[in-house]
Amino acid sequence: MSELFVLDASALLCLLKGEHGAERVIASLPRAWVSAVNLSEVYAKLADAGGAEVRIAQAVGGLHLRVEPFDDTQARAAGILRPMTKNLGLSLGDRACLALARQRGATALTTDRAWTELPDTLGIAVELIR
Repeated sequence: MSELFVLDASALLCLLKGEHGAERVIASLPRAWVSAVNLSEVYAKLADAGGAEVRIAQAVGGLHLRVEPFDDTQARAAGILRPMTKNLGLSLGDRACLALARQRGATALTTDRAWTELPDTLGIAVELIR
């Protein structure tokens, strides 16, 4: 497994909520990135749950995340993954995470069991944190 990591929104939410698997995410933080798309998903989920913007920003900011912009290169890479992942019901956020992991040669950390069904031909390492 890679020593570099890319965090799915589900992994960040697990950490922020103190759920089982949070320890694994904490251990990965010094060598991890998160796509801006996944970070937006985290903000949205926490806001939907009634979190105040300032408190959410403080909690997320305290993690000192390395956020990767979702630029043309990332958009292309995530889009190209769609035909190979649509049977698994993966979202744009999922594909943004996977595309970044592929680009960085990193392991994608997630709580989404569907990712274990990804074709090996994609060459993307995935680790379920719980």
